[in-house]
Amino acid sequence: MPTLFHHWRRRLVGNDRPAYLLVADFIGEDLKSGRLAPRERLPTLRELAQTLELNYTTVARAYAEARKRGLIDSRPGYGTYLRGISPSLRLRGGSAAEMTMNLPPEPTDAVLLERMHGSAARLMAQGDLYQMLRYQDFGGTPEDKEAAVTWLRRRLPECDVSRVLVCPGIHSALAALFSQLARPGEGVCVESLTYPGIKAMAAQLGVQLYPLPLDDEGPDPDAFEHACRTLKCRALYLNPTLLNPTTLTVTRARREALADVALRFSVPIIEDDAYAMLPRSMPSPLAALAPDLTYYITGFSKCLGAGLRTAYVRCPNVQQTQRLAGALRATTVMASPVTNALATLWVNDGTAEAMLQAIRSESMARQALAANLLGEHKVQSEPEAFHLWLPMNGAASNGWTGVEFASYLRSQGVGVVAAAAFSTDGDPPEAVRVCLGGKLSREDCADALRLIAETLAHPRHPHSTVM
Repeated sequence: MPTLFHHWRRRLVGNDRPAYLLVADFIGEDLKSGRLAPRERLPTLRELAQTLELNYTTVARAYAEARKRGLIDSRPGYGTYLRGISPSLRLRGGSAAEMTMNLPPEPTDAVLLERMHGSAARLMAQGDLYQMLRYQDFGGTPEDKEAAVTWLRRRLPECDVSRVLVCPGIHSALAALFSQLARPGEGVCVESLTYPGIKAMAAQLGVQLYPLPLDDEGPDPDAFEHACRTLKCRALYLNPTLLNPTTLTVTRARREALADVALRFSVPIIEDDAYAMLPRSMPSPLAALAPDLTYYITGFSKCLGAGLRTAYVRCPNVQQTQRLAGALRATTVMASPVTNALATLWVNDGTAEAMLQAIRSESMARQALAANLLGEHKVQSEPEAFHLWLPMNGAASNGWTGVEFASYLRSQGVGVVAAAAFSTDGDPPEAVRVCLGGKLSREDCADALRLIAETLAHPRHPHSTVM
């Protein structure tokens, strides 16, 4: 028996604190100091009871307390072993690492931050403040629309101002399109795993969602055609670039197949390309393959920050642009002129491009951390994404289900989202989405990823018992 445990016995003598709490304290202290190492096996209950001259029940309570603190774990055939200590991170909501919201990382480049502060200050100091506080026609000022066209032409070179609307965020544009294209009881085809806001939106509007199975190339075009033939599908909704949650980007061949079905059945396409500006190269959008059917939507929530609630919609034709403007005006009145003015300024002076490059670079650094720490677990990700998809099937998951894993990590101060939140077919895979952005620093992100990796390697299930 190591001398260390005899040292514990000496420290127990004459101490009024309950022995089971002291032993748990000793484990934590010695892990922190390095006298004990993560994954090191501890003595059995009987062995330690004999060494410390304590009864079996006291040592069992000590191990239970240490397990409660996340210091140790037990597995059949392996015994009791040390888990190690993960750093404590102070974040919002009492969580140590909030990785449930898919927010872009926040680069700490002092020059970039000063540029953003300076341009925003000049806008407020030199702009027509009262003009920005008045009602405006829906869809943005001419200057806002010109900036929108400049931004959209990165993906749609043929974009023109007559078919563009400036909207108060992507979500509001999606809600207006769903209400316009499908009546209550009618259906829209969506990916079998999709943005949870779509599920909430459809439930609120009484619109049915027809799930399309996903494979490595994207949604199944045969299932889409079947829905068009038999279910009277009113629209196809897609998040084709860095899909939230799986990071899948639909291949060019699959985009062409889906566009072909939509054209043959005259089914409108809602192309939610929120992440489109992040990858350095990607296939052409569906709006380039079926321009007369596709509503192409992108914005700044995923490439600058969620608080910049300005989105751009390129509509199939001028008439549909006017109809969508009417639907949005009825529900949102207008996008904030102040927010639009800031977005327009940043597009025109290059700040938006600089911020996009910084977020892309930071996302790549965090994905490299994830690849290093979680590489053996068949993570699905892309270099420029700031979220990843972690399957929980196979031997590497050590028996976790997605829901159990997310629940346990939450108890340890790390928030992730189980696949059920994204499922539209009622049969979610065992997986979780992990977000790497938001207010987490890169160091905090690395600490949280280490905790996730350690939990996968040495699971502590809710039903674990003292060995």
